[in-house]
Amino acid sequence: MDGYVIRAVRGDEWQRVKELRLDALRDPAAPIAFLETVEQARARPDAVWRERAEGVSHGRPARQFVAEAPGGSWVGSVTVLVEEGGTVDFFERPVERAQGHVVGVFLRNGQRGAGLGEALFGAALGWAWSLREPALECVRLFVHEENARAEAFYRRIGFRASGLVVPVPGDASAREREYVFPRPAGG
Repeated sequence: MDGYVIRAVRGDEWQRVKELRLDALRDPAAPIAFLETVEQARARPDAVWRERAEGVSHGRPARQFVAEAPGGSWVGSVTVLVEEGGTVDFFERPVERAQGHVVGVFLRNGQRGAGLGEALFGAALGWAWSLREPALECVRLFVHEENARAEAFYRRIGFRASGLVVPVPGDASAREREYVFPRPAGG
């Protein structure tokens, strides 16, 4: 991991955000890891990508972290969305407490298993735990039932299955399992 930088996306980096997302959607695991296709993402106008980068670069609602290789290329990403208590989530379920929701986890082939995933999650969770008024009580994510590699990674870094299983949006025959990382004591 020498020479890699883990950092938040800047608002003016929309083209790099778009490029990394398109690469993620071309990954062989994309059909069970993401809820959009490369064609859908490619069809989005540049204004959407500008807004997305700006929205994940500052403030409370969301933050995207990238792993930047020594040469400056982006090799991975993790995004945390904040779900406020009293709202409804992506699945139309009530959100009872302020919590983070991890989405868009991606590491390029050849970068997996080198500690970058742990570093990205360290930055993402550190940011989530830094939020106040109200503080986030947990961070959660959903994993497709056929994505055993991702499940093993999330368990290894401290996420635990909550028992909640939901249908995959757009494919009611498939399921996603919720994994939760509770706020550390004193955090």
